[in-house]
Amino acid sequence: MCFCEANLIVLLFFLYFRGMIDLELLKHLESFLTESRKQRFNHVLSQRTRHFTVATEDVYQLHNTSAVIRSCDVFGIQDVRIIEERNTKRIDREIAMGAQKWVDLHRFNSVKSCIRDLKKRDYQIVATTPYTTECLLHEFDVTKKSCFFFGRETEGLSDEVLDAADCYLKIPMSGFTESLNISVSAAIILQHVTTKLKQTDLQWQLSEEEKLEKKMDWIKKTLKSYDEIVNRFNEMH
Repeated sequence: MCFCEANLIVLLFFLYFRGMIDLELLKHLESFLTESRKQRFNHVLSQRTRHFTVATEDVYQLHNTSAVIRSCDVFGIQDVRIIEERNTKRIDREIAMGAQKWVDLHRFNSVKSCIRDLKKRDYQIVATTPYTTECLLHEFDVTKKSCFFFGRETEGLSDEVLDAADCYLKIPMSGFTESLNISVSAAIILQHVTTKLKQTDLQWQLSEEEKLEKKMDWIKKTLKSYDEIVNRFNEMH
């Protein structure tokens, strides 16, 4: 048995005895998944990260927020923060293409509360803006734990975010157009930074504990008869 496998077994027993996750239940629930779905879960979880996160600030067009969520799922970003001081809308399921099931959405009613939460978690605040050359995308230091802020379609980020920012990030552009749609900007930035991150020696993946917790969460969202299965399992145990 390799060292990593031994560590995983120790972690599983630790989680089991602390009651954080019922491993017997998890194994039972997995038996209701197809082999391809189980493999898919494991592969996607191996690529997930909380090293980076994304925050959208009062985005007016519903499809833009939904498309950002979809990009986060595609590029392995587990957490999305949605600030809704002015605009409160449901996520457009058609645009997100189910991505809202696989990423964790954190809603805030103010910029201040969102930034305060991010600082507690040791994220640097990265303001994405086309109006400064402080840091071009190819120059960005991916080793720093970062939250990328995207602002309103017409106004961009608020002064509150810009004043709190630790870094201003710009996508280099060569045409007459000075800015991109926020969902396009998010996709370009996330593809670039996650690709570079995976080339580093950083431990950017979710912890084994986080992977188990997310797997349980995803199974719950996948199985239509989840509650019935759990009830039967509890009755038998």
